[in-house]
Amino acid sequence: MKYPKLFEPGRIGSLELKNRIVMTAMGCSLAESNGQPGPRMIKYYADRARGGAGLIITEITRIDDETGVGTPNQLSVTNTHVIGQLSRLAEAVHTYDTKLFVQLHHPGNQTPSRLIGGRQPVSASDVTCKVIGEQPRPLTTEEVEGMVRKFVVGAVIAKKAGVDGVEIHAAHGYLVSQFISPHTNKRTDKYGGSFEGRMRFVTEIIKGIQAYCGPKFPISVRMNGSDFLEDGISEEEGIKVAKYLEALGISCINVSCGMYDSGSTIIEPYFYEQGWKKRLSTGIKAAVKIPVIAVDNIKEPEVAEKLLDEGCSDYVGIARGFLADPDWGVKARAGKDDMIRKCLGCMECFRVLNDGLPLACTLNPVLGREFEWGREKLVKNGSGIPVAVIGGGPAGMEAALVLAKRGFFVTLYEKEDHLGGTACLAAVPPHKDMIRRFIETMVKELQEAGVEIRLNTKAEPQSIGESGAEAVFIAAGGTPVCPNLPGIEKAVTAEDVLAGKAALKEGSVAVIGGGVTGLETAEYLGKDHKVTVVEMMDKIGGTLYPSIVRYLAETILKAGGVIEKGKALECVADGEVQVKDMKTGESSKIQADNVVLAMGVRSSRPDLEGYQRIFDDRVFLIGDSSHPGQIMNALHDAYNKAFVYRADE
Repeated sequence: MKYPKLFEPGRIGSLELKNRIVMTAMGCSLAESNGQPGPRMIKYYADRARGGAGLIITEITRIDDETGVGTPNQLSVTNTHVIGQLSRLAEAVHTYDTKLFVQLHHPGNQTPSRLIGGRQPVSASDVTCKVIGEQPRPLTTEEVEGMVRKFVVGAVIAKKAGVDGVEIHAAHGYLVSQFISPHTNKRTDKYGGSFEGRMRFVTEIIKGIQAYCGPKFPISVRMNGSDFLEDGISEEEGIKVAKYLEALGISCINVSCGMYDSGSTIIEPYFYEQGWKKRLSTGIKAAVKIPVIAVDNIKEPEVAEKLLDEGCSDYVGIARGFLADPDWGVKARAGKDDMIRKCLGCMECFRVLNDGLPLACTLNPVLGREFEWGREKLVKNGSGIPVAVIGGGPAGMEAALVLAKRGFFVTLYEKEDHLGGTACLAAVPPHKDMIRRFIETMVKELQEAGVEIRLNTKAEPQSIGESGAEAVFIAAGGTPVCPNLPGIEKAVTAEDVLAGKAALKEGSVAVIGGGVTGLETAEYLGKDHKVTVVEMMDKIGGTLYPSIVRYLAETILKAGGVIEKGKALECVADGEVQVKDMKTGESSKIQADNVVLAMGVRSSRPDLEGYQRIFDDRVFLIGDSSHPGQIMNALHDAYNKAFVYRADE
């Protein structure tokens, strides 16, 4: 076996686990409106159990309906009415010999009042979370005692439903963490002051669960190895916390780090390396004898195996890896690393959740829609019918793959000598190698599915019609926007720069456009040029997740670059550009020996009328050819249209 450590059986307390892979808790907001798991949530977790997780820990699960709401449509264990459906969730997971823990959670001051009916958030003290920006009120001593009982009730409900154990969420700056950390605990009653006082809340929760659920019912505590705040839990105190928890008789420790106020350390964007925080779990594992689970930004089985081999933890936490590819575990066991769609760290999953939208992933169009759009729902009525896909970017590859799985005979036409389209260019800036790996994985998927790939082939309506194809999916991408302004012929596009087709002169560069392409191109060019980013809007980054925008902006500025917001390009001249202030209307000039356009793309639809004359209503525009967007938009659009094509015939 390629990864013997990863697939070695293990134990947590009296619980036997089939391997060392733990799908750690992630908010998915797939519960029903009453807090119980319905068919969507059950299918979501069942797919990850089938995909090879040895233990699954549910999303943050509410123990208090008044002040403890963490997300819309959140799993809840506040009332016995959830037991029936929760038992069905446990049964679905157990079908694959996977164990299930429910994570007991209260957000404390890290929830906005809009999620709790306008009530003021509560916390250990009146310390405001800078990200939420709402001052909490401290819980009274009696309220804290009542909150302990709510955690215990949640554990009892989980046990009655047949769940294998519970995890107390005492990390990430949520309520239990707010009591443990000196950053947020300024109390003077029995729940504050000394180390023992700060630990009293979690101690009473643990002892209460042990009393009502029995000493053999597994309890995991998710804790911070470090808060990454000057006045928070340090690495040394994190070890002290772990040893204290072990002495209380818990079954395992799940090591994480950070809180909202410490930025991106909780959920790392793409610029964090795999295993960057392994020292936290390594120090704790050396200090305790109970099993240690650790999340280390793991994307690849090879990294997980190495961390286990180094003794950094007893179990590896694979979180977003299971969002991007629910079969992460079974593919790793088979040694098919190249077939795993590996998390990009793009943070789109968190962006859509924060916007109140259903859970989604750039690379996995089925995420959150498994019940309606999953593999079992694919109508396999292709019967070898030939179809053509024009364009080998992400949208074209995804459509070809889905159609092939449905039984169609798919021919994919690509005019270049390689697949990937403009995604290949997205892989050029720093820290973006996972996009290149994703393209390689998609190529492998196409080959395994039997798609006929024709490179260096410019498709024409007549030749496609003569090929016998009954339908055409056009994924021709987009063409860069180039405004009709004086001197614009002196500019080059970001696409040509990243592709190496446009050589820049020495000196300064003005990048016109502060969206994802503009910022990443500016970062890429900043090592050799003085870069000025010019953005017409008042904010940069478009829909990018805030931590990524912050990182890109800081990187550009640290390299000596400048970011000009609220400025629109008026003209390009030798050695400069003229821009207009969008508020005042005043014009000014910016030095620029080079001008790079990153102003988005327009849909490309070559020979559309010709295809429509031959194929009538069986011509489908997908990806940027339909609506310009990011990789996620392209993959989702392609999956949906390939999924429904002739599905009702």
